[in-house]
Amino acid sequence: MTQRKPPYRSSARPAKPGGRLLSRAAKGDAQVRHGLARVLSKAGVCSRSEAARRVMDGRVSVDGRVIRDPEFPILAGRHKVLLDGQPLTAAGRLYIALNKPRGLVTTVQDEQGRDTVYQCFDGAGLPWLAPVGRLDKASEGLLFFSNDPEWAARLTDPTTGPLKTYRVQVDAVPDAAQLARMQEGVEDAGERLAAHSVEILRHGERTAWLEVVLDEGRNRHIRRLLKVLGFDVLRLMRVAIGPVQLGELGKGQWRELDAAELDALAVR
Repeated sequence: MTQRKPPYRSSARPAKPGGRLLSRAAKGDAQVRHGLARVLSKAGVCSRSEAARRVMDGRVSVDGRVIRDPEFPILAGRHKVLLDGQPLTAAGRLYIALNKPRGLVTTVQDEQGRDTVYQCFDGAGLPWLAPVGRLDKASEGLLFFSNDPEWAARLTDPTTGPLKTYRVQVDAVPDAAQLARMQEGVEDAGERLAAHSVEILRHGERTAWLEVVLDEGRNRHIRRLLKVLGFDVLRLMRVAIGPVQLGELGKGQWRELDAAELDALAVR
């Protein structure tokens, strides 16, 4: 009669929580791959879209081979990436505050040929910088620029970004009920628009200046919010981002943020 073999029993001990499984997960995290265009962007070389164009134009090689796929996976520290034949090195991080004038659009290149905010940096010899958030063409005031994508993402995320303060001139004087509605919020084009706080700074018979504070910024947020409530915006100026004030910075002028301002922006 054939004897049955005893069931196989592993001599290995059960893995403890946080033991081998954790070490494998940690190893996996260390091997995270990113698309080639993203790697160029995170190095502060150019924007993600511009990086994708450079890759598709054949200007980027990986380990001696020209790669034209912007999503080609790159493992940090394992690949030699060259741009135009030069090693890819992270640019020094730069954080700029600009007093944006009215009439300029917040984009690198405008399809309609309009003047952009980048003309304020003409001749300055600055590295590639991206706007941190937006101000529309008719708006003015404080606008940040940086070549640090992670810092920019934190500042523009409603859950981690700072409050933003605006001075807004409207074509009528709001009453208490209307001010309350601005903070309660309204619906417009399927979006909920509300102000963190609103107060009247001064007013005449027909117009008023408001201080409006936002804790998030949707496209044309303040203009749309006020339009729903029957107000037209005559002038809109951003005067502060978190603790950083526009101050006496002249129109079209810019300056670097100092270490104290960067530290203060890191805390909401």
